This record gives sequence, C-alpha cells and structure tokens, in this order.
Amino acid sequence: MGVNGTTPLARREARLAWGLLAPTLISVALVVILPLLAIFWISFKPVGLADLRPPAPILREAVRGSGDKLRIEYRLRNSSQDRPIADVVLTDMLPPMVDLKGDPPKPCTLSGRTLTCDFGTIEGGYNERLRIPITASDEDAAEEAAEGSDPVVTGTASSVLTDATFTLENFKRIFEGAEFWTVLGVTVFYTVFGTLGALIVGLFAAMLLNKSFKGQGILRGLYLFPYVAPVIAVAFSWLILFDPFSGSANALLVQMGVTNQAINFFGDRPLALVMVTTFEIWRYFPLSFLFILARMQSIDTEMYEAADMDGASPFQKFWYLSLPQLLGILSVLFLLRFIWTFNKFDDIFLLTGGNAGTRTLTVNVYEQAFAVSNIGAGAAVAVVIFCCLLVFSFFFFRFISQEEGL
Repeated sequence: MGVNGTTPLARREARLAWGLLAPTLISVALVVILPLLAIFWISFKPVGLADLRPPAPILREAVRGSGDKLRIEYRLRNSSQDRPIADVVLTDMLPPMVDLKGDPPKPCTLSGRTLTCDFGTIEGGYNERLRIPITASDEDAAEEAAEGSDPVVTGTASSVLTDATFTLENFKRIFEGAEFWTVLGVTVFYTVFGTLGALIVGLFAAMLLNKSFKGQGILRGLYLFPYVAPVIAVAFSWLILFDPFSGSANALLVQMGVTNQAINFFGDRPLALVMVTTFEIWRYFPLSFLFILARMQSIDTEMYEAADMDGASPFQKFWYLSLPQLLGILSVLFLLRFIWTFNKFDDIFLLTGGNAGTRTLTVNVYEQAFAVSNIGAGAAVAVVIFCCLLVFSFFFFRFISQEEGL
C-alpha cells in the first residue's frame, strides 16, 4: 500500500487518466472558459466598436498641383478619436525624378533621398495634411511613382482592451435605465412560458403517439418538422402567414367575423410577445416529444395492466403511474430548455427584431454592441445573462433536482 492507501499502480492509472483527459480539458478551456473570461474582461472596459483595433497612424500620399505649385501631400490621421499615439515617424523614399524645392518643412529632414518626419505624439482625432513643395522633370512620372511608393509610418499606442483602465459605467448604464427591467421581465416571460409550453405540448404529443397504429412513422416525422426546418424559413413563413395585409390568418379571421380589421400579430403589444412565445413552443416541442416518448416506451406495461384490472381511469393512470416515471426526464428537459430559451436570439430577431415589446436580454446584447457600437455595454449585458443562468442553475440543483432524485 502507498501513501493514503493508494498503490503505485493506482497512481499510474490516475496519471494516465488525467493525461487522456488533458486534450478535452484544454479544448473546453479554449472554447468555453477563455471566451467567458474575455467577456467579463470587456464588460469592465470603456470600449466601443471602433476600439477593437488598437490606435494606429494612417497615412496617405499623393502628388498635387503642377508647375510651381507641384507638391507632395501626406495626409496623416489618428485612427482613434480619444487615444494618443507616441513616437510617430514617417519615412519615405523620394523618386529619382523628384527634388525638394528648398529645405523640407518641419518636422521633416532629408538625408540623401530619404525623407524622415518625426511627429512625436499625435493626439486622438489628429488629422493633418503635410505639404512639401517639389520640382519634377516629369510630373506625370512623379505622380505615378508617388502612387506606387510605399511610405512607412510607425508609432506606439496602448489599447483600451489591454491596458489597466477599468470602469463600472457599463453596468451603471444598464441598471440605471428603466428599460433594463422591462427587458428582463420580457425575457423571463418568454423563457418561462416558452419552456413550459414546449414541455406540455411535447408531453401531449408523446401521449398521442405512445400507441402503435398505421401511419405512426409518418406522423412522427411531421411532428419533427418544426425542429429540423431551417429557422429562417419557418420564421418568414410565420411572418407571411400572419401578415396584417396579405396574411392568410387575417383573411380567415375577417371572413369568419372574428375581427373587423386586420390584426398586426407581430407589431402590437402585448400580442407580439405572445406570438414569439407561441413560435418558441411550436418550434421546440419536438425535442421534448422525442425524449418523453422514449421514456414512456421504457415504462413497464405491467403497471398499466394492473391499473386496468383495478378500474383506474386514464387520468389516474397518467397522474399516478406515468407522471412519476417522467419527472426525471421532464426536469432535465426543463433545465436544458430554460437555458437555451434564455439565450435564444435568432427567433425573436427574425420575427420582430426586438420591437413591439419583444426585446430580450440577448437582443439587447446585439443592440448595445453593434447598433449603439458600445461593446463594453453589450458584454456587461452578457455577464448579466450568465449570472441569471448561474442563479437559476443553483436553485435548480439545490431544490428541484433533489426533489426529483437527480
């Protein structure tokens, strides 16, 4: 026996196991953990969409004018509007047919045919033109040579993504706005009712197809259509179907006398939220249906035969026999569907774009990061989403899963 009751063979097996797991752990860290840490890092940085690239000096060269007004123009600008660039130096080789008219202007010097301009530090938003008078034996050739030349400009600058500048303004901006709590409420409504609806519809669909009958395979395939069909195709199908001007649903309701005028299903509050939630239920109930049906078919039929002999009703058989056997899979499906629905973006974005009271937290991430060009605020909303799911998972495993024996 070794230390702590382990043998040398057990220790070698443990090292081998960790060695085999190492590629998987490294892959998980690269795919999941590192992006998560990056989002947390960005959420505390005052970074906009334009700050994703570090500040850099940008230079353009051209030959302008003619005769006595012939000149080389260098247009130098700072790519950042608020961050300086230090030690900015421009270096260019003059074409053979070009000579300077007099001494070069400050801050430039000429050594042989090499022109060097030391601009020092240029502030954010810097945009200037440097004009250098020249003479040329062939103006057209000089212009062509200038266009084909490759002047070099160098400089050093710190990036807001990597420096030590941190702020809580992103989170302050989110929580101070009354809109955030509205968006959070919409997200909770969409997630809870979308998850429960998908489970309930999937449960009823599984109960209907738990018996063998002719055409069962075809019906199962039709049940799977909403889940396997491309989301962009089914989303636009719903938009066309419920269009207030040419949709079949509105035409049918008007002809039946249910309404006197067309209904804007995806444009009116709170109907739009109900519609996107209904779409969520319709699109994802097949996943619940598959898992629940597989669990139903593994239940021992002798229990139902005994219940029939005792005169149990269909509801009693479902409530006292089927449901207790299904609680485990229902709990797992609820956890997975809740997380996936809470993170859902494409369905709502395709149906409403987050308008008409359907903006969820994931849509808010997109709007903050790209519509408003505030990457930091978008990352802060993503951190809030992560924290909400973390709290939900804690309570799920702390209470619900213990009650179900998971």
